[in-house]
Amino acid sequence: MAGFPVLLLLSLSLAAGGSSWEDEEAAVPLGCGVLGLRRPYTKLCDLEAVWGVVVEAGAAGGALAALLLGLVLLGRLRSVSEAEKRSGVGPLLLLLTGATGLFGLSFAFLVESDERLCIVRRALWGALFALCFSCLLAQGWRLRRLARGGRSPGGCVLVAAATGLTLVQGIVAAEWLLLTVLRLGQPACQFQPLDFALACTYVVALLLAALGTAAASLCGKERRWRCSAAWLLLACLASVLLWVAWLGFYLYGNEALGRSPAWDEPALAVALVSQGWVLLLLHAFPEAHLLLRPAPQPSAPDYFDTSQAPSRMRETSFDEDVPLSHRQFVENQSYAFDEHSAGLRAGGNGSSGTGPRPSAPFRSNVYQPTEMTMILNGGAVPSAPPTYTGRQLW
Repeated sequence: MAGFPVLLLLSLSLAAGGSSWEDEEAAVPLGCGVLGLRRPYTKLCDLEAVWGVVVEAGAAGGALAALLLGLVLLGRLRSVSEAEKRSGVGPLLLLLTGATGLFGLSFAFLVESDERLCIVRRALWGALFALCFSCLLAQGWRLRRLARGGRSPGGCVLVAAATGLTLVQGIVAAEWLLLTVLRLGQPACQFQPLDFALACTYVVALLLAALGTAAASLCGKERRWRCSAAWLLLACLASVLLWVAWLGFYLYGNEALGRSPAWDEPALAVALVSQGWVLLLLHAFPEAHLLLRPAPQPSAPDYFDTSQAPSRMRETSFDEDVPLSHRQFVENQSYAFDEHSAGLRAGGNGSSGTGPRPSAPFRSNVYQPTEMTMILNGGAVPSAPPTYTGRQLW
């Protein structure tokens, strides 16, 4: 009886622990129990909130595709021999770095926010977009120079220009954080959507500038670079449409549907992943294919220019390719033809058709080599060819 209070306390504690464990299991979203994920990472596996899983899959696939494409470019860099093509590899690799950053930043919107995470979001959002659009602007500048028949800037110059343009947005984001968080003392996670959109004004300016240079590249006289300019223009147009869509939804759509601020983070995460795939599909993959494609070989002319024939062909006698015995036979046959013609002329002058036929010369059946044949034979008198049977006049 003395141990009964102790047993009662133990049973009550076990019951309380079991009820709290059941409550914790009930609080775990569907799909997170197998992975063992708890808050604040439940959006990565919550099957009830499908947008988180979809964004996670799209971001992981896009980051993997960007990394593989970058490795392929680095591995086949030696095969790009033309200076005009090699200048476009640097901005393309920098663009792939920015796209990978966009996919990685989308995971920050799948985790429950805190002060440090909100600072990372606000600092990297504009900087990564500025990096990608600066690379598009650098590619447009390069294609514009090439389309006009000029010389492309070097790859290092284009990379430095894109990096410098990106630093401007970094300064803008740093000033915004310093003014709102440090000076005014506002929480980093509390900001108006309009303030967030205004902080991206410089990014929109870069995108519009890239669109203008891409359109100008199509007006050049060099048709070789029009395919790259067309893909660049298509990527810029798709990016402009995407930014109009997500800004309109982020500023006005959420409030109109009564979903603000619950849908603010999903809208930003979807915008990041969508922009990354637009850059990969409409610019990175086509541009990499065009850069790594071998240059076409010049086709052979359809005619033979005799004026450009080698001097050896013009100076060489065709008799050099004929054997000596054949040359001797041809010379004797021509000599026989001359004798036959001379005999006909001698017998036919001033005589009628009833006169006697001219007799063949004394040496008609004797092999008589010509002087040219003796010279070609080294001065010795050659023997008759095996096929020689005598000259027949009739």
